[in-house]
Amino acid sequence: MLEAAAMDSGPESGMPRARASWGVGAERVLYALFAGALTLWVACLFYGSMRQQILYTSNQPLAAASDWSGPLDDVFIHFDFARSSARGHPFEWSEGNGYSSGGTSLLYPFVLSLGYWIGFRKLSLMVWAGIVACVCTFALLLAARRLFRDLPRYTTYLVPPALLGIGVLSWSLFSGMEVAFFLAVWVAALVAWDDLTRGVPNASTAARPWLAAALLGFWCAVLVATRPEAAVVVAVFALSAGWLSRRALGARRWLWIPVIAGAPALAVVVAQTLANRLITGDGTAAGALVKLELHHPHLSATEAWNAWKFHVEYQVRRVAEYHLSGTFGVGYVPFVLGAIALFPRQTRRYALLLWVSAGLWVLTVALNGQVRWQNERYTMPALTWVLLAACLGVGAVLGKSFALGRRGLVLRALLTAVVLSAVGAFAWLHQPKFRDQVWFFGRASRNIRDQHIRTGRLLRDMLPAPPRRVLLGDAGAIPYAADLPALDIIGLGGMRGLPFARATRQGVGAAVELIERMPPAERPDIMAIYPSWWGVLPLWFGQVIGEVPVSGNVICGGAAKVLYRPDWSPLEGSGRPFSLAAGHAPSDELDLADVVSEREHGYDTSFGTPHVEMKRLTHPKEPHRDLFDAGRIVPAGKHVRFALTSRGGASKLVFRMAPARPGKLAVKAGGRQVGELSFEHTDGWVELSLDLPDDLAPGRSTFEVHAIESEHSLHHLWLIQPR
Repeated sequence: MLEAAAMDSGPESGMPRARASWGVGAERVLYALFAGALTLWVACLFYGSMRQQILYTSNQPLAAASDWSGPLDDVFIHFDFARSSARGHPFEWSEGNGYSSGGTSLLYPFVLSLGYWIGFRKLSLMVWAGIVACVCTFALLLAARRLFRDLPRYTTYLVPPALLGIGVLSWSLFSGMEVAFFLAVWVAALVAWDDLTRGVPNASTAARPWLAAALLGFWCAVLVATRPEAAVVVAVFALSAGWLSRRALGARRWLWIPVIAGAPALAVVVAQTLANRLITGDGTAAGALVKLELHHPHLSATEAWNAWKFHVEYQVRRVAEYHLSGTFGVGYVPFVLGAIALFPRQTRRYALLLWVSAGLWVLTVALNGQVRWQNERYTMPALTWVLLAACLGVGAVLGKSFALGRRGLVLRALLTAVVLSAVGAFAWLHQPKFRDQVWFFGRASRNIRDQHIRTGRLLRDMLPAPPRRVLLGDAGAIPYAADLPALDIIGLGGMRGLPFARATRQGVGAAVELIERMPPAERPDIMAIYPSWWGVLPLWFGQVIGEVPVSGNVICGGAAKVLYRPDWSPLEGSGRPFSLAAGHAPSDELDLADVVSEREHGYDTSFGTPHVEMKRLTHPKEPHRDLFDAGRIVPAGKHVRFALTSRGGASKLVFRMAPARPGKLAVKAGGRQVGELSFEHTDGWVELSLDLPDDLAPGRSTFEVHAIESEHSLHHLWLIQPR
């Protein structure tokens, strides 16, 4: 803001300059008071709605009048990471589970952990999140004045009501998510970018632009550490900074500006990818595996493309036609006003930055299949930039001198009247939407408290002892309130390197295969899930012991969170062939639908990722109990490839199946045909064996299994040899 102050500082010396400086300082204080008061007032509206609704239901069991809550369960995922960090376990969702790549922000949980460390414990951590949101929102409103440096100062007073007056944006800012913090970091990068692009032409030393670029690079790195999608915004900052500096620095030197400004952010992305790869085996973050349509195992390229186009259109129309106004066309007023800012010279540079950032952000988050949920919080940074562009457009109309003479005055008066009328009509028609968002904030927060937090407290206080580990489909408020070891079956929480995110995306059976890998003493002994999310999982493995309902639900995934006592006994012995003859033993094993086993054996197909099928059938050797095994469906005419390790000599392949129809398999070993297997329909488990040539070389051999006559499902494969 120093340059802006200098522009309005008055004469070169003497009392007029001092008076001008005093006036500028007083005006800054006035703006800060205005922005701060509006921030606190709007925050009180939202948090007051939350507290009012929680007080209304404070007489429920395991509820208290002193409770705070948040409108999203994902808020408490940040709280889980923050608590673990404060306790000395950074990057762990649940202490003891090890590193997790499922958090939506690397940096924001550490900001929250500071509050936990200084005393904001349990649900009062939401109070700290509210403080952080207010401070960051206030910083955004202060620093956003930089956009108006070439316009009259009074135009900056458009910004606080424009941003805070939009209900859905304020909902996200004060939700406890990282949106406010992200925008505060973004505006710090904006100031660094502006200092760089305006300072380079006037640089008195060669070092100045490089230092300014390094400062921009620092904020860009923080930006990416806060939200990985910000990589596209970093690209806008870095490339535009270099382009705007090209004349001052020359044809070659300006190319170093994008490198210096973008390298720290790139380093953060590379470091996170390498950490994910080394610790979890997947370079892609768990959140991306779970949410991005690009990683959906069963979508074709065309289907993924269509989903992306739908999500792009959805974001624009949902924001404009629902969140901004339900009146036809009114919700597009900010977009039109923002487009005006692209024309005047005083605002064009900033407007381009805002519009390009907003457009790339919308295109990027459209890859996220969950962009439609959680009150469109993923789209809020883009909406913020559009609203800032709209303020610039209105400011340009109010502050621009069009031409000398009567015609110019008439044109200015007419355009001003039209713009102010549009702003007034939009503000008036948006009021019901703002009130709805205030109510929605309170009701959603109450829903999370009434169901998720109460479920966590119920588990914590369970008699005769709390569970040793809780299986969840919501990695948020339940484990935070329970403060117990947990397993997030969706995969965001991480579990000692087991790839639940990749497995569950392919099917529930693949997730159960990973639970089978866990030592029996560490498997969950309570499930707290929505039964409609998980197919037959609760029916096959759970016994209902209770439920926690929610009334007036607007945000939870179901009307009741159901508690089950799981029975994992069908998993026991699943890895051993029940047809094993005396004197023989498996030399290698491929467990289909177990993504770890498949990766270890180079499992591949000729047709993409096969669907997972799971079965629980009577154990052929122990008819008093069932045996579980998941498998992969192989369509007719297709084949799968894998590698098994042999000791050499006599051996046979054993296939576990539960054929739903007759069929035939053809098997190749090392590229040569070694035999065929025919099978009939059966209602139980069968294990078919195929003798392999005695000259099978010791070591790792590649096999192919072809489905000749019909679709079939393979569940388990063993290479059996004499002891």
